[in-house]
Amino acid sequence: MTGIDFTVFKGSSTGQIVESKTHRESIKADEVLLKITHAGLCGTDLHHRTSDMVLGHEGVGIVQQIGPQVTAFKVGDRAGWGYFHNSCGHCDECLNANEVFCPERAMYATSNTDQGAFASYAVWKAAFLFHIPDAITSSDAAPLMCAGATVFNVLYLYNVRPTDRVGIVGVGGLGHIAIQFAAKMGCEVVVFSRSESKKYEAKGLGAREYYATEGVSQLDIGKPIKHLIVTTSQMPDWNLFLPVLAPNATIYPITLSEGNISFPHTPLLLKGLTIQGSVPASRGIHAKMLRFAAVHDIKPTIQEFPLTAEGIEDAMTKLDSGQIRYRAVFVAGMTRSG
Repeated sequence: MTGIDFTVFKGSSTGQIVESKTHRESIKADEVLLKITHAGLCGTDLHHRTSDMVLGHEGVGIVQQIGPQVTAFKVGDRAGWGYFHNSCGHCDECLNANEVFCPERAMYATSNTDQGAFASYAVWKAAFLFHIPDAITSSDAAPLMCAGATVFNVLYLYNVRPTDRVGIVGVGGLGHIAIQFAAKMGCEVVVFSRSESKKYEAKGLGAREYYATEGVSQLDIGKPIKHLIVTTSQMPDWNLFLPVLAPNATIYPITLSEGNISFPHTPLLLKGLTIQGSVPASRGIHAKMLRFAAVHDIKPTIQEFPLTAEGIEDAMTKLDSGQIRYRAVFVAGMTRSG
């Protein structure tokens, strides 16, 4: 196909979602043209709402055309992509299958800003697309492209074991998926949330224990936590959590937050704690995440919206005010919110 124009939805200086157009003369030999059917909304998209760029990085669609060098996909396949679009392929990180840390990595909001998941079509390198397993619907697959890849990466890359006691702070867009993955891996999952309102839901997702933290000066949870995954945008009160962390425990703050992390110095040293940064998964782990989700029936809790400027505005407003349970998914051709 030569000379394709497709609809895209961009941020703007006022925060209003703007419908625009992107043009491609043709696809390159190693690229794939996708017709987007579903797109997930991530908190990161809110951060870039005031930027002049196409939004969305949790995309799922149908392959329309492949370049002559593409062998992994065929027309009609379902495929998805996430935060990560390209890497150099020859640095130490790439050669160690850790290409998400490539110094030349291409990622959402820093490259390819003329296209994204909030669009009618997209053109991506085939090597950075993922087959969607038959057991996963496209609506469920979209949030897994970033949220799923982010939480699974922590559990897989940093060697969380089935015998470990894993704490998850927050039952939201990331947290509700993290609970499922950790529980299905055999971990003893302990959930911390502000109130009791999500207790039964968290336990239904696989949590063994649930503790409300609002107004609490001390946590009494029995056995300590080996891994603490912080899925909330606001960092917790570390003085509340430090006493329940095991020696040599690791803390994973996995959301984009304003400002710096302020952490008590002495307990960090005396307990041998680690604060571990993490990003969405490299390709090998991402593919494993999708297979694991398919085998273990891991599903995000979603609300569907039309893939239109109005639908995006509506979902973003609801997400910003805490009204989404727990991931918004935009559906092409949908006319009314579900």
